[in-house]
Amino acid sequence: MSARLIYLLFCRIASWLVLLGRSSAAKDVELLVLRHEVAVLRRVNPKPRLDWADRALFAALIRLLPKHLRAHRLFT
Repeated sequence: MSARLIYLLFCRIASWLVLLGRSSAAKDVELLVLRHEVAVLRRVNPKPRLDWADRALFAALIRLLPKHLRAHRLFT
């Protein structure tokens, strides 16, 4: 069990170091994209439907994200 704990601590520290290396603009854009994804998912419809404004906002913001983060978005 201690090896798993050490592995999890290492992963957490490594993710924090990656965050320190990113620019604040990239962090801000990622937060905006995540907030908009949450807003779309909270809509009353069981299956969220994107309108043209949602698609335009996602298209504009996702282009500003670093390449490795683009692959992890719900909407592309």
